[in-house]
Amino acid sequence: MGSESSAPVEYRQGRFRTPPGATEILLVRHGESEPARPGRPFPLVDGQGDPGLAPEGHEQAERVGLRLSSEPIDAIYVSSLRRTSQTAAPLAARLGLTPVVDPELREVHLGEWEGGLFRRMVAEGHPIARRMADEERWDVIPGAEPAEAFAERVRKALGRLAAAHPDQRVVVVTHGGVIAEALAAATGSRPFAFLGADNASVSHLVLTGVRWVLRRFNDTAHLDAAFSTTATPPT
Repeated sequence: MGSESSAPVEYRQGRFRTPPGATEILLVRHGESEPARPGRPFPLVDGQGDPGLAPEGHEQAERVGLRLSSEPIDAIYVSSLRRTSQTAAPLAARLGLTPVVDPELREVHLGEWEGGLFRRMVAEGHPIARRMADEERWDVIPGAEPAEAFAERVRKALGRLAAAHPDQRVVVVTHGGVIAEALAAATGSRPFAFLGADNASVSHLVLTGVRWVLRRFNDTAHLDAAFSTTATPPT
């Protein structure tokens, strides 16, 4: 009596699948902002420096807007600082979406080093700037936002967006410190492990009810010289 043949049992590796009810958040760092210059402090919004984008930043905003315009995006969020809304503008125009301003997405408050002074102190190697890097805490700067308060603010802000957008993909145009804090929360890393996301880079989180999953960090493929920005923008 012959035996029946059957296909061998196989258990293949599969690609990541976004869990039902989860929210995909694309964290975009704003484009390069105006340089800080001695004697010309940035204007302040609620005590925080508010430079606009530099010409290079506007070009970066166009490139990231073109990159993300081909993806399914359900909403765009920006902080209360204008460099984020300026960065989001090209993408919003292409998708026909109106960015929502969420002040809780603003950068960490740098206390007495606001208005552009932070850049000078870091560039000159001020002892407090070195201590900040060694201890991985913003709040060694006089008057800066406490580390625990900043971490809680970021976690609550992104958690609130995730709760409002289950099974959707959201672009959040925000700041380097916010991105670093969000990815540290997702991975349990050191506070500054992800500090240094490039301007107009894309980082990708998947937020579920029980955990945050990091899918991508500092994606800058759209900023390469070979990346075309010649597509006709929407009218």
